Amino acid sequence: MVTQPNAHVFRSRHIGPDSTEQQEMLSELGLSTLEELVEALPADIRMDAPLQLPPAMTEQQVLVDLRQLAAMNSPRRAMIGLGYHGTVTPPVVRRNVLENPSWYTAYTPYQPEISQGRLEALLNFQTVISDLTGLPTAGSSLLDEGTAVAEAVGVARRGVRKGSVVLLDADLLPQSAAVVRTRALAMGWQVVEADDLVEGLQQHEAFAVVVQVPGASGAIRPVSQLRAIADKAHENGAMVIAAADLLALTRLEAPAGWGADIAVGSSQRFGVPLFYGGPHAGYISVREGLERSLPGRLVGVSVDADGATAYRLALQTREQHIRREKATSNICTAQVLLAVTASMYAVYHGPQGLREIADAIHHNTRMVAAGLRSAGYELASDHFFDTVTVTTPGRAEELVRQARDNGLHLRLVNPDQVGISIGEDVEEADLAALAEVFGLDLDAEASHGSLADHQRGEDYLLHPVFNSYHSETLMLRYLRALSDRDFALDRGMIPLGSCTMKLNSVAEMEPISYPGFADLHPFAPAEDARGYEELVHRLGTWLAEITGYDRVSLQPNSGAAGEYAGLMAIRSYHRARGDEQRTVCLIPSSAHGTNAASAAMAGMKVVVVKSRTDGSIDMDDLRAKIDKHRDELAAIMVTYPSTHGVYEDTITELASLVHEAGGQVYVDGANMNALTGLAQPGKFGGDVSHLNLHKTFAIPHGGGGPGVGPIGVREHLVPYLPNHPLVAEAGPQTSYGPVASAPYGSAGVLPISYAYIAMMGADGLRSATLHAMLGANYIGKRLEGHFPVLYAGDDGRVAHECILDLRPITKTSHVTVDDVAKRLIDYGFHAPTMSFPVAGTLMVEPTESESKYELDRFCDAMIKIRAEIAKVESGEWSQQDNPLVNAPHTLARLTAQEWTHPYGRAEAGYPAGRHTGPIAGVGQDKYWPAVARIDGVYGDRNLVCSCPPLESYQD
Repeated sequence: MVTQPNAHVFRSRHIGPDSTEQQEMLSELGLSTLEELVEALPADIRMDAPLQLPPAMTEQQVLVDLRQLAAMNSPRRAMIGLGYHGTVTPPVVRRNVLENPSWYTAYTPYQPEISQGRLEALLNFQTVISDLTGLPTAGSSLLDEGTAVAEAVGVARRGVRKGSVVLLDADLLPQSAAVVRTRALAMGWQVVEADDLVEGLQQHEAFAVVVQVPGASGAIRPVSQLRAIADKAHENGAMVIAAADLLALTRLEAPAGWGADIAVGSSQRFGVPLFYGGPHAGYISVREGLERSLPGRLVGVSVDADGATAYRLALQTREQHIRREKATSNICTAQVLLAVTASMYAVYHGPQGLREIADAIHHNTRMVAAGLRSAGYELASDHFFDTVTVTTPGRAEELVRQARDNGLHLRLVNPDQVGISIGEDVEEADLAALAEVFGLDLDAEASHGSLADHQRGEDYLLHPVFNSYHSETLMLRYLRALSDRDFALDRGMIPLGSCTMKLNSVAEMEPISYPGFADLHPFAPAEDARGYEELVHRLGTWLAEITGYDRVSLQPNSGAAGEYAGLMAIRSYHRARGDEQRTVCLIPSSAHGTNAASAAMAGMKVVVVKSRTDGSIDMDDLRAKIDKHRDELAAIMVTYPSTHGVYEDTITELASLVHEAGGQVYVDGANMNALTGLAQPGKFGGDVSHLNLHKTFAIPHGGGGPGVGPIGVREHLVPYLPNHPLVAEAGPQTSYGPVASAPYGSAGVLPISYAYIAMMGADGLRSATLHAMLGANYIGKRLEGHFPVLYAGDDGRVAHECILDLRPITKTSHVTVDDVAKRLIDYGFHAPTMSFPVAGTLMVEPTESESKYELDRFCDAMIKIRAEIAKVESGEWSQQDNPLVNAPHTLARLTAQEWTHPYGRAEAGYPAGRHTGPIAGVGQDKYWPAVARIDGVYGDRNLVCSCPPLESYQD
């Protein structure tokens, strides 16, 4: 047997503290070994045997393994369409965004002062969407097109009180229709499809009508027909939702122009690889008056303390999943990294470049249409942009098979029709191969078909940002300038509680760009997706072993989507047993905010269970609520370890009580980084859990997404895992339907978690959990004399995160958690999670990836901040003028001519000193925020959600 040197053992690269640091940290805690930390877990939930996973691989071995899996996929040229198109990602964007840790390791921009780069990129994205759809307010990305359509229907439902019907275009993308039908099951909507939507509006009392532009068949309705649909809908009091292709909108009438109230779709074809269905950023834009009903996130323009323009997440969308009384959906994770990629595609090409790409696609499609017509084929429509449906009586399967042999993937519509979709990546050789299959003579001068009566003017993307960076030199510098304004994991620790910002290794990230993974259409034939099939099978099996469940579905493309999928499985289970009255979902008051929103979306009534003063679930109140709702009890959602960072010893009793009453137990897996290798939710009482692959299993947060939220279930819930209308292998026929557009959700990033588990192995995963616990307890111990830890177990230990209580300090000094968070920027840190789950506190999760050096640097910063607060308490510094309330300090402030503060410039900008030690991130590498503290109230009162007007540049 070959012996691998220790330097090749991945876990030694992933886990921050080395053996010496580990012992120093243990000594601080009065411990001798890591294993003593296991005592924090209740004895009855601990695993009694190690995880059964393959031996750990080295980085080199896993890259070879993933290359082999990628090679088992046969992308061919994707001409299937249905919302997924071949694209060309500009190399400058691929290398400097998708493959750049400055972009992919960033967190959601909840601290806007250190997120100005990605916020500007998202504002660009919103501007693209708003300009192309003609609707004034656009969000900063949703999960995919299907869920965007469902979210838009939800917006319409909130705005239109009468009617119960959702009228769907019969030419709507089939996956979008299926996702809407899933949502309708629990929301009480009646879904009706119609070819003639005006007639459908006459026959049904609809509150929303969804129109696909162009249709799934490729057909484009004339503007006059679209306007007639909108007029009839508005006459009836219904809203019109346009599901529109962004690239087509560079040449088609903007949806606002013919009367749409809401526009949704995908931005995938703006330079984002196919990725076997995802991740891709969905989009939504709305007419005036609907902006406060937008699901997901909205970037707005505000000002900082010095009056400079600054960007932030606007309105309730900052954390609407936590501010439950204002929640409009359960959207938490977005697809920020992919939205940034799409926005930069638009910036790089500009309006003229986008028009040229669209015109080339349309020209090639018309040339193919002319060849088909000359050869005697009939087209379903003469009005199209990039897709034609060809009538081929009895020959469709044969032609699709021949095309596959010629290196093309076409769409089998039915035995008599074939769909052909032309993408940006189609080359002359592909058209020649297509001509051979159909027996065509293609003539570049011949064309057939049109955009009907659509005549789009050149009135979009006029802002300078879309007309300035068309050389690679300028684009490269623009991307670098934006990334320099951000703080990501490549700069320093992001100790966010409940968010698990751990290392995203290059060995994990590299394979997602392999052509076999990046270029495959999600509806390609199964025989051409063997590599993904094997990857999905292995990863699902490993996750089932880690969690103790019987089966895992990888379809949900966010943690909240996983919650929804799991609750829908529970709903289906009860209904299959005739227990339709079981609709009550118990949720502890300490739960993640998405839990309540997900339960409501699954048609459940939320009943809150109290928490005790020590943060644990009030078991007496739980018993009372179970007794009160025994006959209606559907489920309980419980986070374990708790959101307060403690291993509660009542979890098995809780599960037993709920099961005895006929309910199901949903264990929220957001904190799985404290359980992996130590305990399995499926074995200690859970019936279903979602996992956050973008937390525990190393997929990067990407500035707010992609996320992946697969669910694990016990055997009795397996029949109710999500499925897909176009891929039978994706889930059982007994399912309620899909929760995402693609059969395996964000499949393109699954190689990351696959590589992480493969390289860590069972021992490495267990060690990672123990080191996460070690770091959290070490920070709690070092800071306990300065900031009390709010909750701990009976042994005084916490799990993988600890909550620092600032409330007593705020009472004596008026220094708030916001002030401490902004001051941490001056010390070179992203703040911990603020005021969740307890207002006035900071929740700290260091993860296993941070070294003792970085943990000490954070603790030293917090201790110095406490000393600064003491100066405010003593009156040495006023409550109105001190480094905390003035933080963060920009370079412009420090170099200003006038300085009137009672503290010095060096104390403001270099509070940790000018140390130039061996670790990057301090001293000469100090991070300077691009803006001073941002005025959130101003931004909400003066809502601007697209690029500032040209006049502002003149000012």
